[in-house]
Amino acid sequence: MCGIAGIAALSPVNRDAVQAMTDLMVHRGPDGEGQWLNADGRVCFGHRRLAIIDLTDRAAQPMQDAPGSLSITYNGEIYNYKEIRAELAEAGVRFNTDSDTEVVLESYRKWGDACLDRFNGMFAFALHDQKAKRILCARDRFGEKPFLFSHSGKFFAFASEYKALAAVDGVRTDIHAPLLAQFLVTPSNGLDQGRQTLFRDVGQLLPGEKLVLNTDDLSFEISSYWQPPMEADATAQTEADRVAVFRDLLEDAVRIRLRSDVPVGSCLSGGLDSSAITCLARGLIGNDRPYDVFIGRFPDTKADEGYWADLVAVSAHATTHETFPTGENLVRNLDGFLWLNELPVDSASQFAQWCVFETAKKAEVTVLLDGQGSDEILAGYEQYFTAYIASRRAAGDYDAAEEKAIRDRYPMAFSQSDQGWKDRIPLLAKRLISRSLGGGTDILLALNGDLARSATEMDAPSPEGLHAILRRDSFNGFLTTLLRYGDRNSMAHSREVRLPFCDHRIAEFVATLPVGMLMGHAQTKYLLRKSMTGTLPEQIATRWNKQGFLPPIVQWLNGGLGNYADDLFSDAAFRETPHWDASWCRQAWQRFRRGDTGLAPTIWKILVSEAWRQKTLGRLSSLPGVAPTA
Repeated sequence: MCGIAGIAALSPVNRDAVQAMTDLMVHRGPDGEGQWLNADGRVCFGHRRLAIIDLTDRAAQPMQDAPGSLSITYNGEIYNYKEIRAELAEAGVRFNTDSDTEVVLESYRKWGDACLDRFNGMFAFALHDQKAKRILCARDRFGEKPFLFSHSGKFFAFASEYKALAAVDGVRTDIHAPLLAQFLVTPSNGLDQGRQTLFRDVGQLLPGEKLVLNTDDLSFEISSYWQPPMEADATAQTEADRVAVFRDLLEDAVRIRLRSDVPVGSCLSGGLDSSAITCLARGLIGNDRPYDVFIGRFPDTKADEGYWADLVAVSAHATTHETFPTGENLVRNLDGFLWLNELPVDSASQFAQWCVFETAKKAEVTVLLDGQGSDEILAGYEQYFTAYIASRRAAGDYDAAEEKAIRDRYPMAFSQSDQGWKDRIPLLAKRLISRSLGGGTDILLALNGDLARSATEMDAPSPEGLHAILRRDSFNGFLTTLLRYGDRNSMAHSREVRLPFCDHRIAEFVATLPVGMLMGHAQTKYLLRKSMTGTLPEQIATRWNKQGFLPPIVQWLNGGLGNYADDLFSDAAFRETPHWDASWCRQAWQRFRRGDTGLAPTIWKILVSEAWRQKTLGRLSSLPGVAPTA
């Protein structure tokens, strides 16, 4: 797990530019740094290292192969590197390190670009092939690791973070304001789902993509080496067989993610997903080894899941480490939190996640397993029941009794479809109603007219059927944004987060299943619950209500965060910003102060977005650009 950067140019590269890029990502790699310059000086790679596998200097990067024709700067982990290494060794390859980085180099030498098909992991890398005069850039199938790039006629620059690219002269920090507005209105379709990023001069590889750069003329082509699995015909297995196959896949996904030369622990909320990962990890490592879990707590609030997390920790014989995020702590850390997250965040839960990784750093546990991805891959949100019932109807096996059982267990399961008429109210009508009645909580009302209209115009049609919805949300929806949060929050504290549910084998298997295996028996994540019988505490396995990792934002806004809001809304800079309807925003804040707590999520979005604009964007824009070429 590291920070990567590099420049390819038509003339010799300025190594100071690459150094400036990696200097801005020290947090991603405090254990070492390096540079590599090719023979003609027109390609330079930089690297910041967080040592996880093979802690020796032999595994430092950028790394070259023995003949010196291949060079790589690489971020991530290939979890099945031992199996690939054994296959290559049997074919006669001799290794000089115990690292997975060298396995990537030798895999490319053996199989070319097809090596990507063999990797099970999270990764982003650039690999220079001197003989072929090309650079292969690639990003993992789920997009867990970022690959950002900027291209001009004279240079191609890439990095793990926006701030590194902003350090290069010629890469502007102008933003697409409509994209930001879209993110605020519908976070599931905003800043991470397209090739174009929020910054006009910066693009990104999408999940499962590769980019091949011709170093002679800097032309490049982008293509997919892996596509999200389409719904396939259900296999002719029994339910018991399907449960067993899934259990084996998930257990193996955890097993290979426990590979590390530094301590490994887990993030634990007490929910189904992180609890399953924690219990499986304990079973795999045995009871004679310590295992640390890290828990975010909000005592004396409905948001606190300490009771559930303790159940799992005791069952798994785990050592617990607790953190207690507060609004006051957020205000103290806001500058650093936004700078290292780089883009606005959707909710205060991202700060709570930040605090969990900070606690792991203090405990000196470098690698953490987490349950991210399960909700989108295995149907963990109760609103998916709308698509589930639609799939049942389409298949001709709709059961009214089943829908009633769902409504009884999950009262809010169909709330979005039942109240969809609200989304169809024209924006102008919403504004008129809000002004006449002095109400409204929609973030659209906080945006100026042009931005609000642009956000509604960008709405994408929703696919039909459960599998289609899950595929969208996993690979072109909010999971891609959640993975960015996880990357930035973990790297802010030089921690590595690994996600067993984001194993492509699981996604490929789930695509073959009938929808009843995912949401049958009036249960979210039916397959996961069934597969963990006897492993999870029964109270966890039958905990039907999903509770997101959401801090008590109303309490925070009535405390120290509210003082920050007072200052921001009264600031002249906010009144003059062209992005907001400042009058509506100030009135909304006063309504919240008078007890309209339903405004809390909207107030948060205004606060964090404006703080990001003033602090992070302003800081990015003031970075002294270093010339990319000498």
